[in-house]
Amino acid sequence: MAIATLAGGCFWCMVKPFHQFDGINQVVSGYSGGFVENPTYEAVCSNTTGHREAVQIDFDEEKISYEALLKIYFKTFDPTDNQGQFYDRGESYTPAIFVHNSEQQQIANQVIDDINQSQVFTKPVVTPVIPYSNFYPAEAYHQDYYQKAPDHYAAYQERSGRKGFIQAHWGDSND
Repeated sequence: MAIATLAGGCFWCMVKPFHQFDGINQVVSGYSGGFVENPTYEAVCSNTTGHREAVQIDFDEEKISYEALLKIYFKTFDPTDNQGQFYDRGESYTPAIFVHNSEQQQIANQVIDDINQSQVFTKPVVTPVIPYSNFYPAEAYHQDYYQKAPDHYAAYQERSGRKGFIQAHWGDSND
C-alpha cells in the first residue's frame, strides 16, 4: 500500500473523485503541512496553523499508480490559483502536493509539466510540490461528507464555481 497527500481547496470536494477508482482503499479528510499539533477545523480555518485542508489517500500501487492519482487530482480544482479555491480563500484552502518520497516528487513535477504543455489552462500550474511533514485527520463530521450530506455537497460544488470550472476545462468529470 502507498500514501498520497493532496490539498486542493475544500477537502469535502477532494474525496468523491477518488472513491470510484479500483485500488483506492481509503480517502481521509484532514489537515497537512502546518506547525500546530492536532489542529481543529476552526483553528485551520483561521489561517494561523500553517495547515491546508487535504486528503490522504491509501492506495494499492498494483491497481492504480501515483501518476494516475495526480491526473485525477488535477481535474478536481484550479491548479492555477495559489490564493485558495473558488470562493474559499486563504492559506488553508491553497493547493499543494505533499510528496512522501523522491519518486513522488519526480512524478508530480512531470505531471505538472505535462499539464502546462497541454495548455488546458491559460495560466501555468502554480500548485507547489512540498515534502510531506504531517497529516491530522479532520473531525468525523467532515469524513465522506458527500455521502452524509449529498444535497449540501452538490449545492456547494455548484455555488462555489468548482463544478463549472471543472466542466469548462475537462468536460463532464469527477465531482
